[in-house]
Amino acid sequence: MSALPDIEYDVIVVGGGMVGGMLAAGLATAVPQFPEPLRVCVLEDRRPKLFEPGTYPDYDLRVSALSVASENMLSAVGAWPGIMSRRCCPFKRMSVWDGEQGGRTDFNAGEIRAGHLGHIVENRVIQLALLDRIDELPTVTVLSPARLARHHISHNGVQVTLEDGRIVRARLMVGADGANSMVRQRAGIEMDKKTYPQHALVANVETRNPQQDITWQRFVPTGPQAFLPLCGNKGSIVWYHTEEELQRLKELTDDDFIEQLVQHFPQELGEITGLNGRGSFPLAKAHAKSYIANRVALVGDAAHTVHPLAGQGVNLGLLDAAALAQVVRIASMKGRDIGEHAVLRRYQRWRYGDNQLMIGALDAMYEAFKPQPTLLQHARSASLNMVNSLSGLRHHVMRHAMGLTGELPELAKKATPITPV
Repeated sequence: MSALPDIEYDVIVVGGGMVGGMLAAGLATAVPQFPEPLRVCVLEDRRPKLFEPGTYPDYDLRVSALSVASENMLSAVGAWPGIMSRRCCPFKRMSVWDGEQGGRTDFNAGEIRAGHLGHIVENRVIQLALLDRIDELPTVTVLSPARLARHHISHNGVQVTLEDGRIVRARLMVGADGANSMVRQRAGIEMDKKTYPQHALVANVETRNPQQDITWQRFVPTGPQAFLPLCGNKGSIVWYHTEEELQRLKELTDDDFIEQLVQHFPQELGEITGLNGRGSFPLAKAHAKSYIANRVALVGDAAHTVHPLAGQGVNLGLLDAAALAQVVRIASMKGRDIGEHAVLRRYQRWRYGDNQLMIGALDAMYEAFKPQPTLLQHARSASLNMVNSLSGLRHHVMRHAMGLTGELPELAKKATPITPV
């Protein structure tokens, strides 16, 4: 196929998922701080299956716990209504406890006069809402299906050749193409990686309980057990265990699997009345040694993956996208070359350290709750009780989980009525 019409884009975004969609919307949405939208080309391998507003298909297994900062960003680019019109479940409370020694911390949005701590949303819903939004933006072109074959970097731009022969040109290429990023590999950026011995099993269940407003996580010697509320009397459970044990659980009949949940999960799960699917995936943490190369930047899983203990992977990726969009738009307003190293280095300095801290914190949490001598069990349990007893510390942890601390991109700063009691 011949090249596209002679359009010189500002940015090529490889990967149109949640993070790539946020980046494209952040670059091309006119907001008061950045009134001039940029020209963006999104290369997407395939679009997700449709989920029409007002319909109620079965829940997908892949869901995310969106922070308030992520909600602010999605609202700022006009994608939040597309999520609300489909399906999402707000949560107001979080609980974390030690299944061996009983230490516990409970969080409640009401303590800091917030309406909620976040929303549980299917990944497909987030992606579709963002695609709907960028389809409305006149300076965004979405090519799908489109797969990167090769690219060439020159002194003033990037030329991308797709597998079908089409050619796209821009001043900057961004890899938002996931943990196995082809953009990262082709840019020669290495990753530091650690594989965990645990895997995670995810299942959607129906419970006797009505719709809940709490997420919880219990730590036991075999690994964490977690619950995420979904709309109605449904929920998503996450069961961390060895690969062999999770394979055994996946092969059980639905009734036998439900019986295993009853035996091994805490009573907070409630009576299970139905099972709507299950699957598992391996766990790893990884961090690119750099987020930038010559006219190339990485965002989201292409740059880092984290242990899913606290559900922060998607939120970190959306913050990457908003930060990079801000850096690039400021540079463009100043008449600078948005692909030059000095511009991209600002993004790297902004996000690399914050992401490294989160990766390290989640890894430390994983290590702390592995099987430990009794003395260390008592120490970690006492730490949870201490957080629970100190309101100031507990409130800070909540704000951090909501994504409202640190150096935030402008898109994440929507005014939220959070005032200390």
